[in-house]
Amino acid sequence: MMYRLTPAARAALTFVGLLAALHGREARAQDAAPAVELPATVVIGTTPLPGLGTPLENVPANVQWIRGKTIDAQHPLNLTDYFEANLDSVSLNSSQGNPYQPDVNYRGFTASPLLGTPQGLSVFQDGVRINESFGDVVNWDLLPPSAIRSVLVVPGSNPLFGLNTLGGALAITTRSGRDSPGGSVAVSGGSFGRRTLEFTQGGRLDKVDYFVTLNDTADNGWADHNASRVKQAFGKLGYADADTTANLSVTAADNALHGAQTIPRSFLDNFRQAYTFPDRNLNRATFFNLNGSHFFNEQVELSVNAYYRKFFNENVSSNVNGEFGSVDPDTGSVNQVQANNARSIVEQDSYGLGLQLTLLGHVASMDNQFVVGASGDFANARFSQYGQDALFTPQRDAVGLGGFALRTDAKTHNSNAGVFVTDTLSLTDQLAVTASARYHHAQTTLADQTGNQPLLNGSHTFSRLNPALGITYNPSPGVTAYANYSEGMRAPTAIELACADPAAPCSLPNDFIADPALRPVLSKTVEAGVRGQFGTASSWRAAVFRTDLDNDIAFISSNTATAATGFFQNVGKTRRQGIELSLATHAGPVGVTASYSYIDATYRTSFIESSRSNSSADANGNITVRPGNRIPGVARHTVKMRLDYNVTPQWEIGTNLVYHSAVFARGDENNQDAHGQIGAYAMLDVDTTWHVTKRLDVFARVNNVFDRRYANFGTLARNVFTGPGHTFGGGNAVSEQFVGVGAPRGIWVGLRYAWR
Repeated sequence: MMYRLTPAARAALTFVGLLAALHGREARAQDAAPAVELPATVVIGTTPLPGLGTPLENVPANVQWIRGKTIDAQHPLNLTDYFEANLDSVSLNSSQGNPYQPDVNYRGFTASPLLGTPQGLSVFQDGVRINESFGDVVNWDLLPPSAIRSVLVVPGSNPLFGLNTLGGALAITTRSGRDSPGGSVAVSGGSFGRRTLEFTQGGRLDKVDYFVTLNDTADNGWADHNASRVKQAFGKLGYADADTTANLSVTAADNALHGAQTIPRSFLDNFRQAYTFPDRNLNRATFFNLNGSHFFNEQVELSVNAYYRKFFNENVSSNVNGEFGSVDPDTGSVNQVQANNARSIVEQDSYGLGLQLTLLGHVASMDNQFVVGASGDFANARFSQYGQDALFTPQRDAVGLGGFALRTDAKTHNSNAGVFVTDTLSLTDQLAVTASARYHHAQTTLADQTGNQPLLNGSHTFSRLNPALGITYNPSPGVTAYANYSEGMRAPTAIELACADPAAPCSLPNDFIADPALRPVLSKTVEAGVRGQFGTASSWRAAVFRTDLDNDIAFISSNTATAATGFFQNVGKTRRQGIELSLATHAGPVGVTASYSYIDATYRTSFIESSRSNSSADANGNITVRPGNRIPGVARHTVKMRLDYNVTPQWEIGTNLVYHSAVFARGDENNQDAHGQIGAYAMLDVDTTWHVTKRLDVFARVNNVFDRRYANFGTLARNVFTGPGHTFGGGNAVSEQFVGVGAPRGIWVGLRYAWR
């Protein structure tokens, strides 16, 4: 019996490297490839779970795909540094003052490790969403970079990725013994006392394979009080035969991260100093993931996964007492407490499973790929917060007065269930249509454990059917034009639901109180673009996009002496729209990649917010945000360029140039504050590798080559340290622009020894 292969089936059979990178299908492709002599086809995984994927020529979006080996070649300090230097429309905010805890911004949406930051991006590891269920945050420090085989960036409100995907999704695929045989050990060290040790080992024995990697990094920090200790481990055991693959992986981390916060501009005489301290995060996680797939025949594949994840976070933060100097109306006493230390603990257990069925066939003689799936993600978390009165030393160390007292103790339960379907129909050899939809049901339950806040108890439910429709047209080989429309939903997090009352502002990390319910955020994205190739050495991409949000949620600062208090509020409509242009070429020993991104992120609905430190605020400390005002923290213009040069067959040099235009500070949502914007900046980094032998490499990296002073984040607040030498000034606080200062020049060198 003769079977005519569909384009998707040809891709699954002939494309070996990329398909394996995305979904672990290398063994099957290697068995099948010799039987069919067809040109290689790039296949993109367009669903969270492993599957056949979709040929890039049929993907109606400006996706970006990165190989782990490409990341390794640049020797970045961490994964997010690589994102900022190389990915279109990506920037970082140093709001926490620690290199392992940046806010990652993509197309004006954020994936942040900071509780309370409105999140708009979803991050997946081997098909499992790793945004924490409590707060939807992303802890970039938990996965060792040496475990990453590929990263796929999917833009827009793609409903297939569900679970609060507004601006895009990042899908990380990990290595296995089949795709990464052999091992290596690497050591490096240099500026700021940073020293690293990395070990990898992978292998294969017939149908069984294994991979393990261990990372240990110690860093004294480039600023005062922002040291880090990062210990990460990853292991995977796999099985593969002609029809079935299965993998069991374990990810573990035990990290201590200290932050330097933002500092007032008046502190820039010493940009390394901290505003207050201590501020530290302890992150511990253990993540078990079991996934597999089975081909019943050439037309039917079933993929499954199940996971369990345990996460623990302890945060200690020093804060200015916003009530200092206030008079108690009952006693007449004056509040003389200078500081508050907050200690919060998150203990979280999450688990879930997913199923996905892929069917290849024909509809009215047209090639068709149909995928249907379901997923369930559940989590139990306990959040407790303790407060301690404190006194500032002349060095602004918040020294506790007495012990910590319990302020908040709450349990939360998150339940997310979804059913999705997507179908790609090839109307002709050049024209394909993809229709998708996902029904998503989210429920968040909060329960007070102190007995003092019974109004906190409650259950919040959100559900919606989100559709998507895309079309691709390939007028000639190597050229694809596309357009798509998609919708998504973000359910408010427990943090947001419990801190939504302007009359009772919360601190971050949050106190829990009984607050009005928030409405879910709805997103609608339109995108169109074209991509192509010039021969085999050059490629290019161009895209335009617009994402409109209804009921967007923002953190509104309160009228206190610190910018870390406020409340969450639905602020109506917002918009992110822009242009992306990219070109890559290679000629002989020289490779060049260049990109330009324009992002216009604005409010579309007028609202009033408290911003006491904004110079344009009225007598009550309020400002009016109007349609067209720009959203803080989002640069309009970003330019990136990467140059690779093979000086000799054994010596490689690479440079990254990044430029970001000016941004507004948080608290300046009306764009009227007299301090103006956080200035534009450009950065140049250099990396190099010398292959001493086939097994031994010497490498080096220089960040911020010209040692530029810059800031990539800002917020408006009251500076209370107006005394001599920046000591506590009592009631003489002044409004200032606080900035997140970027790291100075750093130089690191290392050795890597590899074996097969």
